[in-house]
Amino acid sequence: MIDVEVGGVIVPIERAVFTALLDNSVAGTYVDYGKALASGKIKFTALLRLARTGEIPYPLFFADLPLVEAQVAAKTEKLLAGVSKETFSVGSRAPVELRDVELILKDLIRKQQLLKRHDPALEKNRIVGLLRREGSSVDKDASMLMSAIGLTHEALLACRTKERALDLIIQRLESRQVLVSRSVQHYMPQRLTHVDFSGMTIRDAKVPYIFLAGGDHGDYQEPVGRTIFTLALMAVLVARRVFAPVTWDAESTATDLGREYDIAGAMLMPASSLRPRSLSSLDEAVSAANELKVTPSAVVVRALRLGYISSETANSHLAEFRQEYLNRPKRSGMSPIRAENAVRKYAGRELSRRMIEALDSGAITSKEFYRTVCLNKLRDDQLDDLRRAVR
Repeated sequence: MIDVEVGGVIVPIERAVFTALLDNSVAGTYVDYGKALASGKIKFTALLRLARTGEIPYPLFFADLPLVEAQVAAKTEKLLAGVSKETFSVGSRAPVELRDVELILKDLIRKQQLLKRHDPALEKNRIVGLLRREGSSVDKDASMLMSAIGLTHEALLACRTKERALDLIIQRLESRQVLVSRSVQHYMPQRLTHVDFSGMTIRDAKVPYIFLAGGDHGDYQEPVGRTIFTLALMAVLVARRVFAPVTWDAESTATDLGREYDIAGAMLMPASSLRPRSLSSLDEAVSAANELKVTPSAVVVRALRLGYISSETANSHLAEFRQEYLNRPKRSGMSPIRAENAVRKYAGRELSRRMIEALDSGAITSKEFYRTVCLNKLRDDQLDDLRRAVR
């Protein structure tokens, strides 16, 4: 049991009820929750704070467990309508347990709903379902999607760094109402630890979300180049009306990686950009990767699938790249990210910008803005910093 202190009186509630409600909410990450589990007691005022944070009607804490479980199941079923429970895997056998990403999913769906409620300028999304019917070729599908996004291969080549190329793709997608969220430790409702997970696509007719997971995916890939290919792949999934947790193996040379993978490859590495190159050497593959803003391994797998190199050459290159990655100097601790940049990165620049406009117009309260958009990670005196970050 958990003892709730109400005006000097102790009212016990079932621990199973307490955990069922809070483990399935953003409030499950809050300090008061952990303290209550450890001590077996909580003040009623703290319980109310957790209930408000988790959007839980507080009388449910005093209800019987079967009723609570039914309520949680009904809410979860409604929220998870935005994504399939089946993992979309590309060359990977690693499944994603929905509970490992469920709080992030629920939070991003909440953000979608808030934006749709308060932004009358939103239109029906033209990217969702664009490639629902297969075109005559992978190259034509890639060209159609690139055109719809407003992205050109020349624009990507003109980017001086992979970071700038990634920012460009995100900007183009968000200008078409495809929201992009990126993992930021300590600024999400859930930590992604021990999860082999590339990201997920979340259904919506107006503002679908793409969530990009960060961290080490165990395939020895340079992070930014890998993220660029992941984003292209997930843009293809949105266009194919596939909404699911996504996991993929960036080193896979399997023959059945699928049409979605090949469309993403054609977007970033057109056959014409690889055909003139001799990719038999490691240096040439690295040079091509730097120019095309992907990883050397992505170039190798793409060249293999186009028939430009043999499987023996591809596997040899991938083994070399893997060893080089393992032998690279260890990076020192990264500089801490500023709070406004972390909020912009996780919520997405476009959602943050539009919701600041809704806040300024009085369409939403500051309390709702800080709770849903910022997860209460920003204070009033940091709002101008966020304004500058999303310009």
